[in-house]
Amino acid sequence: MVHYPAWDQDEARSIVSGLSHLEGATLPILHALQEVFGYVDPQVVPLIADALNLSRADVHGTISFYHDFRTAPPPRRIVKLCRAEACQALGCETLVDDLAREHGIVVDSHGGNHEAVIETVYCLGNCALGPSALVEGELIGRVDADRVAALCGARQ
Repeated sequence: MVHYPAWDQDEARSIVSGLSHLEGATLPILHALQEVFGYVDPQVVPLIADALNLSRADVHGTISFYHDFRTAPPPRRIVKLCRAEACQALGCETLVDDLAREHGIVVDSHGGNHEAVIETVYCLGNCALGPSALVEGELIGRVDADRVAALCGARQ
C-alpha cells in the first residue's frame, strides 16, 4: 500500500510554480500533485488557475474530465478490475453483479470512507486468464467475486 503525506498547501504551491513554465502545464501539474499527495485537493484550483492564467472552471473541468484524478485522499487499497471485451467474455460483468449482491461492494463507487475501492480498467493484458485484477502492481487472473472481495478486505 502506498502512503501519502497529508496535503500541504506550501508544497502544492511549490509544485505548481515549478511546472507552470511548461507549455500545456495543467496536466503535468495535476499529475505531479496526485503523485505526491495521492489526490488533487480542490483548494489548489485557484492557485493553478492564477499561475496558468486560466479560469477556475477550466482547471476544475480538467480535473473532473479525467477519471484518474481524485479530489479526496485515496483509500488504503485500490483494486483495478478489467472490464474489457475479453474479460467480459469470461464473466467480469457477472462478477460485478455478484460483488454487489453477495458482498455489498459496488464497482467504481468512491463514496464513503472505504478501506478499498474497485475501479474499472479496460485491459490489463491478461486476456487469456480473465477476469483479471491488478492490486498493488500484482496481476491476478481468473478472479471471482469472493476473491475480489477478499482482496478488498471484505468479510465473507
